[in-house]
Amino acid sequence: MKIADQYMKLVEWSEEDQCYVGSSPGFIGPCCHGEDEAKVYKQLCSIVEEWVDIHQKEQLPLPESFANKSFSGKFVLRVGRDLHKALAIKAAKSGESLNNLCTNLLRSSIVRKG
Repeated sequence: MKIADQYMKLVEWSEEDQCYVGSSPGFIGPCCHGEDEAKVYKQLCSIVEEWVDIHQKEQLPLPESFANKSFSGKFVLRVGRDLHKALAIKAAKSGESLNNLCTNLLRSSIVRKG
């Protein structure tokens, strides 16, 4: 496996630009675009490989890839008092913990949006 293979590569349709846009979150922002999704992905892969080569030649540290990152399952989210209260009330009404309610809401939001 090449080092570049460890980095996430996303190709998404941009309504604003009316084309596919490629990026590597945590490494390279939007860096290529086009009308053919497969061609944009291929171009993105080449760009990520080039950036890995540049980092290695210039002895720059590479960012940690998502493939090697471990997640604890915990993060702190500040939502404001009113939203916190509304979520706590909704959780109490549904008979579930605030944590489970928020987890389910986040999960359903991600599933809907893809």
